[in-house]
Amino acid sequence: MAGAEGFVEADNAEAIIIRIEHKSRKIESLLKQGKPIEALKTALEGAPPKTQDERCKSANWIVVHRALMAIKDVDFMFSSLDPEYYDILMKGLSTGDRPTCDQCLRIHEKLTEKAGLGCILRCLADTVNTV
Repeated sequence: MAGAEGFVEADNAEAIIIRIEHKSRKIESLLKQGKPIEALKTALEGAPPKTQDERCKSANWIVVHRALMAIKDVDFMFSSLDPEYYDILMKGLSTGDRPTCDQCLRIHEKLTEKAGLGCILRCLADTVNTV
């Protein structure tokens, strides 16, 4: 159920966590098949909407982070990734609930080059996607 502010309440958080766990298993399978770009796309799709539950946000970021760490060639990633994923990816890079790593910084730099500063502004203004 949605609360007064339109955010998902805690009783639905469990359902979101279950969906994230399912997505995590799919991502691990794609990574084992040597498909890191597909794993990243899967990780970025269906980010938990309108939740303030920190468990959901953290669990989803861990899944996105796992896919990001499997990317070996950042330039190839961007040549294979549709621009529709840019804002979602930027939002994920900004969550900050895990230590920032060299890979995340490289991706952030390339993403800013590709998508421009507007991507950062949209990420900061976005109150719906919670990657």
